[in-house]
Amino acid sequence: MSSSLNLEGATSPKVDTKTRKTTNWPLLLLSCTFVAIGIIGGPLLARLYYLHGGTRSWLSSCMQTAGFPILIFPLLSLFLQSRSQGESPSMFFMEPKLFILSAIIGVFLGLDNFMYSLGLSYTPVSTSSILFSTNLAFLAVFAFFIVKQKFTPYSVNAVILMNLGAVLLGLRSGGDRPPGVSNAQYLLGFILTLVSAAGLGLLWPLIEWSYSKSKRPINYGVVLQFQTNLAIFATLFSLTGMAINKDFQAMGKEANEYGLGNGMYYLVLCASAVVWQLSFIGGLGVIFCANSLLNGVLSAVLLPITNIAAVIFYHENFNGLKAMSLVLCLWGFTSYFYGEYTMYKKFKDSPQTQLDDDSTQNEVLSRV
Repeated sequence: MSSSLNLEGATSPKVDTKTRKTTNWPLLLLSCTFVAIGIIGGPLLARLYYLHGGTRSWLSSCMQTAGFPILIFPLLSLFLQSRSQGESPSMFFMEPKLFILSAIIGVFLGLDNFMYSLGLSYTPVSTSSILFSTNLAFLAVFAFFIVKQKFTPYSVNAVILMNLGAVLLGLRSGGDRPPGVSNAQYLLGFILTLVSAAGLGLLWPLIEWSYSKSKRPINYGVVLQFQTNLAIFATLFSLTGMAINKDFQAMGKEANEYGLGNGMYYLVLCASAVVWQLSFIGGLGVIFCANSLLNGVLSAVLLPITNIAAVIFYHENFNGLKAMSLVLCLWGFTSYFYGEYTMYKKFKDSPQTQLDDDSTQNEVLSRV
């Protein structure tokens, strides 16, 4: 997929104006907001489930994608809009190739969600979010090989700074082992969260690569269809695990024994489903408007905010290393967007762009 944020490297200052596209800034900002809601709220709600008596990791992982029915309303609106403009249904729905790819990636996402949920059951939010932030490093590597993501010194600097911030946070994470969790369980949670981070780092470039396989231009309607199908297959994978683990039979008893009450048990699950779904919608929107690397950078910069929220709501420790990590992540985020700004300015000031603008103006004048 040709992306407006796929930048040329430092050794090749020429900008390919033929492959750049105009960034849809309102949609990008809305997508970033959804990502922020999910990255901050998702782990907090998932941990809230475990803190007050929840023990079903398959159920927790299912909630990460079970909120896909909320996508029906925007999809229906986009479909009716396309029909009013005379577009045939075959042009609105995504191609069979994208359907198959989204199904395969959805199953992979279901497995990744389970590893993350099980890891979170043995680690505090601050530690799991630290470990999970390493997906940016995995994403950078996978994006380079899968979608040929080009880097500038600014984007490389951002990746290094944010991962350094994650390392600093991890230096004292060993003392955060939750009560009742054994050393073996904590180690298992540690490993599963890292593997899950690697899986997510692979997933986003795969989605961007899938977009590039479409014969038709990708619009936001196709993005929502892709996300819906992806979430359906991920949910089916989790539901299969729940059935094998007999979670359906245990939910009633677990709800009655939940520390916050029966009603709050189901409210936490429903809120978790909605928040996680917003996160995935936002992630796909960021990839659609920009690229998978920006989505990883955004997730990393929200890491310290998630830690601060964990300190406020769950009274987890906040030390000098976490404060330093916050500074490093914000520095990295600023570096990334400054690099984007300089490349945008270079693109706008390039002779080819000015020539295209003059040609467009002359064409308009010739029609008057």
